[in-house]
Amino acid sequence: MKTNYELRYAANPSDVRHYDTARLRRDFLIERLFAPDEVSMVYSMYDRMVVGGAMPVSETLALEAIAPLRAPFFTSRREVGIFNVGGPGSVTVGDETFHLGFKEALYVGRGDRDVTFCSDDGAHPALFYFNATTAHTAYPCRRVTKDEALVAHMGSLETSNERTINKMLVSQVLPTCQLQMGMTELAPGSVWNTMPAHTHERRMEAYFYFDLPADQAVCHFMGEPQETRHLWLHTGQAVLSPEWSIHSGAATHAYTFIWGMGGENLDYSDQDFCQISDLR
Repeated sequence: MKTNYELRYAANPSDVRHYDTARLRRDFLIERLFAPDEVSMVYSMYDRMVVGGAMPVSETLALEAIAPLRAPFFTSRREVGIFNVGGPGSVTVGDETFHLGFKEALYVGRGDRDVTFCSDDGAHPALFYFNATTAHTAYPCRRVTKDEALVAHMGSLETSNERTINKMLVSQVLPTCQLQMGMTELAPGSVWNTMPAHTHERRMEAYFYFDLPADQAVCHFMGEPQETRHLWLHTGQAVLSPEWSIHSGAATHAYTFIWGMGGENLDYSDQDFCQISDLR
């Protein structure tokens, strides 16, 4: 197996106004999360969230403690949220093994123990997408399915944003320190997510887009409400969203995305909305 990681530093919004496309992509877009028998991670200075992916094919992969953590185990001072977006597989945490099907999630609490990823069938490998944030205490590990999620149906076909928000690894479902994660599924014929857009200065966020045909794309909008920018993403890619930035997208096809947040509080509704007519 192989573990890859890179560091991403925080940016001042006044500086981001002057970034060209290449710089925006380098600082905020995560293009490569999945490769056979590899674990890939980005360590972000936005609330020190780690965004990563693991694709076990012929090996069992370990979630290793990368150098920036300065820790004996990845979970020594961190909690982790994991979603399986591929074939069936399992995650072993210490002496517990959790089987995850497509679109099922696992919360891993803080603690000194090994975490490994495995696919049931290497010909149809599991794809484990994960977010990790710092944790002040240990909470129990727990598998969460969509049936256990807090579900909100929002939008409409008339506004091209009919969607189902599955709040899965959130404080109303299970205890966490600061990590909050969920999955939003767009209805066929709808393409807009998170519109009207918003910011939340007390938390950063990461978006992971999938369930999108390979020949289609998502246009993700970011930046200050009066200084918006855009990034084109394909299925299986993610984007970092600073606390000062909007985070919204529209695609050429319906899709699903996983949102993960970390920061000052656990209040899902802690959002500062921007009127659509005020966006620039």
